[in-house]
Amino acid sequence: QVQLVESGGGLVQPGGSLSLSCAASGSILRINTMGWYRQAPGKQRELVAKITSAGSTDYTDSVKGRFIISRVNASNTVYLQMRSLKPEDTAVYYCNADIVRPGYDGAVFRYWGQGTQVTVSS
Repeated sequence: QVQLVESGGGLVQPGGSLSLSCAASGSILRINTMGWYRQAPGKQRELVAKITSAGSTDYTDSVKGRFIISRVNASNTVYLQMRSLKPEDTAVYYCNADIVRPGYDGAVFRYWGQGTQVTVSS
């Protein structure tokens, strides 16, 4: 089995910073793209940022210049550094990972973390 465990959410004032981390563990041969999504109340889940195993990144327009995604392949961990946070960044943040597991002929499985709440409010 594979697990993604997130940490780092919380309450922060507008303009503040917060960092999230997500560690994958279990039966893993290789991890391709890792990413962060978020879902605000009453809205659909949206991509925030993603990063390939080679380090190529992509961000949704609303977070460009404020958020940085990074990963450490040796520890199967992805990070999201968030700064200049705005109330509209308030959401449950989910990490995901596209994982190749041993014994499945290279099939890629997408796994999700449990979600961590980020609240930006004064």
